[in-house]
Amino acid sequence: MIPLSILDLSPITEGSDAAQSFRNSLSLAQHGEKLGYTRYWLAEHHGMPGIASAATAVLLSHVGAGTSTIRIGAGGVMLPNHSPLVIAEQFGTLESLYPGRIDLGLGRAPGSDQRTARALRRNLESDADQFPQDVIELMDFMSKTPQQPVRAVPGAGLEVPVWILGSSTFGAQLAAHLGLPYAFASHFAPQQIMQAIQIYRETFKPSAQLQKPYVMLGFNVFAADTDEEAEFRATSWQQAFVNLRSGRPGRLPPPVENYRQKVGPAENALLDSVLSCSAVGSVETVKKGVEAFVARTGANELMITSQVFDHAARLRSYELLANAFGQAPKQ
Repeated sequence: MIPLSILDLSPITEGSDAAQSFRNSLSLAQHGEKLGYTRYWLAEHHGMPGIASAATAVLLSHVGAGTSTIRIGAGGVMLPNHSPLVIAEQFGTLESLYPGRIDLGLGRAPGSDQRTARALRRNLESDADQFPQDVIELMDFMSKTPQQPVRAVPGAGLEVPVWILGSSTFGAQLAAHLGLPYAFASHFAPQQIMQAIQIYRETFKPSAQLQKPYVMLGFNVFAADTDEEAEFRATSWQQAFVNLRSGRPGRLPPPVENYRQKVGPAENALLDSVLSCSAVGSVETVKKGVEAFVARTGANELMITSQVFDHAARLRSYELLANAFGQAPKQ
């Protein structure tokens, strides 16, 4: 089986707060490390009542201090929000603290709405070419032979592995051109998945970091002891997703019975689309779903997200998935 990794948004559940989310995130990373997951990534979002991972590098430092072997990184840093130098310094700091364990995934979306993006104090008028230029500038800051007169300290010479994230063909083209690994956000935007993978693989140019294409795909898993329990647990994420797309973002709500029977055709169509990259059910059901997805896409690695309201049930979901594919727990 291909490597499995963890994507965490550090969800804030109804009735809780960010402090508890951070404790849960560390607990999840430690759990994933013991279960043999390859990497643990946090996603940058801003102005979202239900997502606590806005200060991604800060939270990664907290997670790094509480783990020892699992790779940790950003999935990703939304580069339009930051100067490349600041990110080079932040991830150079992380690499200095936790050498050989840091990944830097880069995306070109703001991870927020326009008003919040403006509050982040970055220029909203930059054209589509700016993101590739920023990526190249950032990589140069972390290279062994930087070409710029300004130095990233720490950062220069550390060569933190860079990934390109995307949910369209743009990221696929850039990752292929630069010879970087590509992570596709199929867990929430699966529409162009096959086209993006094809473009990336067919146009890939080897680089010093990567000699052949490497595709990691986002995938939702809600595993439980029975299909019925898993379907129930998944309704928290379904509610949150519908609320977000309806302009009503909020904290992760508790699960409800028969949620999809209570919403209309438009909401169900939305969920049908995103659930095309999901597996919900018992160990047997989830195993079949994951295997079918890998067979269809040829993914080199899966980045698993499991937005479950109850933290213990969330840990159990990742445990059942690891058990399904025989990942050896670490002692």
